[in-house]
Formats: sequence, structure tokens, C-alpha cells
Amino acid sequence: MTAEKDSTRLLIKVTRDTLPQVSSKYPFIYLERGRMEIDDSSVKWIDCDNNVVRLPIATLNCLLLGPGTTVTHEAIKVIASANCNVCWVGEDSLLFYAIGQTPTANTRNFRRQMLLSADEKKSLEVARRMYARRFPKAELTGKSLKEMMGMEGYRVRELYEQKAQEYQVGWKGRAYVPGKFELGDMTNQILTSTNAALYGILSSAVHSMGYSPHIGFIHSGSPLPFVYDLADLYKEKLCIDLAFALTVEMAGRYNKHKVAESFRKRVIEMDLLACISADIEEMLGGKSARRDS
Repeated sequence: MTAEKDSTRLLIKVTRDTLPQVSSKYPFIYLERGRMEIDDSSVKWIDCDNNVVRLPIATLNCLLLGPGTTVTHEAIKVIASANCNVCWVGEDSLLFYAIGQTPTANTRNFRRQMLLSADEKKSLEVARRMYARRFPKAELTGKSLKEMMGMEGYRVRELYEQKAQEYQVGWKGRAYVPGKFELGDMTNQILTSTNAALYGILSSAVHSMGYSPHIGFIHSGSPLPFVYDLADLYKEKLCIDLAFALTVEMAGRYNKHKVAESFRKRVIEMDLLACISADIEEMLGGKSARRDS
């Protein structure tokens, strides 16, 4: 829930019609620069302009708290009693810091995800659906995960070369040294920052819908394999194409504000928040779990 007057925000106005519903609840509301407290056992939000909004906690899966937010102990108690999670995120949820989950949080979607991942055959089926999005004309039946990962690696390398030629940008390959962002060339710096922003949005969304970012179907051996699995569905337009386009526009001088603004515009244009919910359902093979088997 952000100010309507700021059209550059990721979420301009939140209503029930704009939120994809998950089971009987709505996934999340984003808040920044204000205070959350209790009034007659209900949770209210007081923004930086002293506007007061009562929050429908009972119908929310998650609250995303951005910069400049404070919350009282009593508010957290009421939020927890309603089984609503709380995430602490960066501006417009572009970075994900931490989550507070209630002890009684619903685990049906998490259990479904875990069972699919633990079954080798079903896990491979999920991976095939994810790769089928990137290879709509390829016959993936019978291919192993290793074979599909090889196809994807070749596709991404070709995509980098194609974008480099399209935008007439010199390209020596993807390179990133953790903690040494400034050592990368312009295109790699933009790729790194937009990838991080995408991971932040996905982490918030995955948590808000009751799934785990730690249980993946393609990636493994990393902190957020499911987030990385999903990110590959969106990177071509949101990160890769944008990185080469901005390399030309910025002409050798990295501008983090321009990168953030351009990334937000693309997120809004493709309606990413609605896509995530629908894509998770599709990739996992059906609707979100509504009852235990």
C-alpha cells in the first residue's frame, strides 16, 4: 500500500481486485514509511501524512514492511493470532531481509512443495514444466535434468550474444565477484542489481503464499533454490534485455536510480505480481493446496 501520487512505485494502489487470491486469503500488502499499531483490537496503519487505514489482517497471508516502518508489540500479537506473516523488505520489496512466521502458520502449500521435491519423478516433471516455458517448441519428454540444464545454459549464452548484437554492446560474458560489485562492467553490474531485485520480489511472494524458497526443483546447493527456479522464468525481459538496453542509455556511468526506476516499470508492465501466483500453480501442476490429502 503506497501513496497514489507516486506513480513510480511498484504497487500504486492495493484493492481486493488487484490482489491474486490464494485459497481464502490475499497474498500480501506492501507498506512503507509509517507506523502499525492497535486500535480496539484491530490493526491500523498510520502513514507519513497521518492518514489512518485499518488493515484486513484476517484476509491477508503476509505484510511486507518496507523502509521507515515501525510496528508495536501488540500489533505483532494480533497479526500472529490471525496467522498473517510479516516480511521485512527493501524499498518496493526489491530486497528481502527477513520473515516472521507464526507457530500456527498453514503449511499445506509447503507440504505439497516438499512432497513434489522429494519424489524424483514428480520433481523432474515440475522441472520439465519450468523448462517448457523457455523451450515451447522442444520435445522434453524423456530428457534428464542434466540434459535440460545443458540446453538452458546454451540458450542463455546465445541470448547474451543476441542482446549484445541487438544493442551493439561489447560482451565478454557473465561475471560477478561477491562483495566486489564495482569490478564488473556496466552490463554485469546492471544484471547483478536487477537479479537481486527480482530475487527480493520472488522471496516475498513465495513466503506470502506459504511456500519455501529453500526447496527447489532445478537449482540446488544454494540458499534460495526455488526463488532461482522461478527467476529464470522472468529474467530474459526483466533483467537481461534491460541490462543491455540500459548499458547503451547510461553511456559508461552507472546510475542506480535509473536502473531501479526502469526495473519497476517493467515489473508493472508485465504484471509480475499476478504472474508469480499463477505460474507457481502451473509449475507445481495445479491449484494451490486447499486441503490435506
